This record gives sequence, C-alpha cells and structure tokens, in this order.
Amino acid sequence: MNLEKKRITDGPLDGGWGWMIVASCFFVTFCTRAVTRCISVFFVEFQMHFGHDYARTAWIHSLVDCNTMLCAPLGSFIGNKFSCRTAVILGGFMASVGLIMSSFATSLEYLYITLGVLTGSVGFALCYTPAITMVGTYFCKRKALAYGIAMSGSGIGTFLLAPAAQLLIEFYSWRGALLIAGGFVANLCVCGALMRPITPSSGPAATAPLADSKDASEDHQSCCPCSWSRQGHSFLLEPHFMVLAASFVLLASGCSLPFVYLVPYALNMGVNHQQAALLMSILGVIGIMGNITFGWLTDRRCLRQHRGVCYILAVGLEGLCCLVAPLLQSFGLLVPFAVLYGYFDGAYVALIPVVTSDVVGPLHISSALGVVYFLHAFPYLLSPPIGGVFEFWLLGFHINFQISIFTY
Repeated sequence: MNLEKKRITDGPLDGGWGWMIVASCFFVTFCTRAVTRCISVFFVEFQMHFGHDYARTAWIHSLVDCNTMLCAPLGSFIGNKFSCRTAVILGGFMASVGLIMSSFATSLEYLYITLGVLTGSVGFALCYTPAITMVGTYFCKRKALAYGIAMSGSGIGTFLLAPAAQLLIEFYSWRGALLIAGGFVANLCVCGALMRPITPSSGPAATAPLADSKDASEDHQSCCPCSWSRQGHSFLLEPHFMVLAASFVLLASGCSLPFVYLVPYALNMGVNHQQAALLMSILGVIGIMGNITFGWLTDRRCLRQHRGVCYILAVGLEGLCCLVAPLLQSFGLLVPFAVLYGYFDGAYVALIPVVTSDVVGPLHISSALGVVYFLHAFPYLLSPPIGGVFEFWLLGFHINFQISIFTY
C-alpha cells in the first residue's frame, strides 16, 4: 500500500520533463494567442480588399477569439477522454489547415468560416486548454512561475509576429502572409508530441513535502483519461468560483479591444504603419515582463496566499489604462499606454490559471479551465464589433468637435 502510494507521487514534478512541458505550452500560447492578436495587423488589409466597415471586419477577430474560448470545454473533454497530446496534435493540424484555406478567401464570410470556425473553434481551442492543464500537472511549488513562463508565449509571439506579419504582407500580400502563418502553426503538432502524460511509474522518486505530494496525486488524477466523469463539476456551485467567473466575464468584455483597435486607432491618429505595428510589439514584449515577474512574485511565500489580491490589482490597473486611452492621440503618447497596458495584461493572463487552480484545487483544474475560457467566449465575440460601432461615433464626435473649435 505504501509502495503504491509512493509510486503515484513519483512523478516528474517541479522540474525535469516539466520544463519541456512549459516550453511546449509556451509555443502553444505563442501561436494561439499571438496569431489571434496579430489579426489586427491584417485588419486594414481585409477592410480595404473586401470594402467593408469596421464592425463587419472586426467579426473576424471576434470569431477567432470567441470560438477559441467557446470550445475550450471541448479541448478539456478530448484531453481528458484521450490525452492532452492527442488534443494538441489534432488542434495544431486543424489550425494550420484553417490558416492555409484563409489565404484563398474571396469574401469576409469565407474568413468567418476558415479563420473563425476552423482555426479558432476547432484548431486553437483543442490546443489551448489541454496545454495549460499539462503545466499544472507537472508543477506544485513553482506553479505560478511555470505558468508565467508558459503564458509569456503570448507576449513574445505578439512582439515578434506583429512586425513579421506587416513585413510579410508588404512582400507577399495578406494572402501569402496567411499561407506562411499556416505552415508555421503546423509546428503545434510537434508541441503536442512532446506532452508526455504523467504515469504512476514515471520519473525519479519524489522529494516534495507531504502537502505537495497530495497536490501531485490530485494533479495525476486530473490528467487521467477517465477523470472527466469521475471528477464532476461540483466546483461550479462554489461561491468563490462563481465570483471569480463573474470577474472573468467582465474582464473579457474589454481586454481584447486594444488588441483589435490599437493599430487602426493609431493609423487614424496619423501614425504610420510600421509605428502602429511597433505598438503591438511593445504590448507583446512588455506583456512578457508581466507574465514572468507576476508569476515569480506570486510564488514567493509572502504572496502565495494573496494571489487573488494580485489578480485584482493587475485587472484594476489595466482598466485604468483603458480609461485614459481616448486622450492619447500621437505615437509618443500611445507608447506609454502600450507599455502599461501590456504589463498588466501579461500579469492577469499569467494569473488566470493560477487563481483558478487555487480556488477549485488541482483535481478540477482541467474542467475548471474549460469553463473559465468558455466564459470569455461571448464577450470576445461581441465586444470588438460593438467597439467598431463606437469607434465611428467617437471618431465622428472628435472630428466635429475639432471643426467646431476651429470655426469658433
């Protein structure tokens, strides 16, 4: 009995192959979230080529973001039913096919299906949640730091892909850029192959304390193929989870707008295309600092019990940045906005799986993350088109105000 218990906790926890899992999850977030965010670089190209307004064009980004989150429970289900490895490999293949097919688009409606449905709901959704779940199964003490590094792929990807996408568009047109992106995203299949599940006999003997051994045992159970039916969804009725879920819905309603409209807003303010793309890069690289520094800080013993407070602080300061955004009408003023918003956005992104795990426990983390990212779906779907309508109203008000002042 004691031998069997020892074998269950003998997993490669807090190191070893776990860092390869972190690297794989890093590349998954690099592709899924960064590609989604960099669609804003294609925004003007789509608008000019198909001749549609802000709101209709914004549906492309909305559908990719929404469907990735809407189908997050599907990723959790396949990851639990079969394996996280299977889910990520399948998702990477479908996302690549969707991007390649998008390069042959003849209408916005075509892109709604290939980018929004095939790449977003089927491809990225199958990769995202299982990859994040795998990090939680390999780490206990260093969980926040591991998640911070893994989630920093989103920021690094945005930093690198935004100017790269702009250059690819200039050299090969938006069609060629999407075709190249499809080949690049196919590497998600390699990441999936590296996601080796923890088995009772894998890894050296555990050296973690008893408290961590309990978490490790629960983490091991959560990644078993048959755990979906066993673990249930009792966490859904817990008050702490309900409050956390409500905060995610409100947060998702506004956090994606700067990534959709920062580039077109900067262009409207007279910023050139390269500088506008640079703003997206700044968002990305500063987001990396938020990912890693908040992950490292909240792993400290003095803050480990106050991760929820750190999450609230990051979200509150991110919202404050959005309040002053309409006053920024030059590249020099938009740079500080990109720095501050990027930092606090990176902080909260890294803390989402951490605070979720703290609330529901490691046994329910896979299903809970599926629900959490599902709750992001509808705000991601509706807020960019609504923001596009208000963009016209605000831009019209701004022009009329300037004319009235000049006339006066």
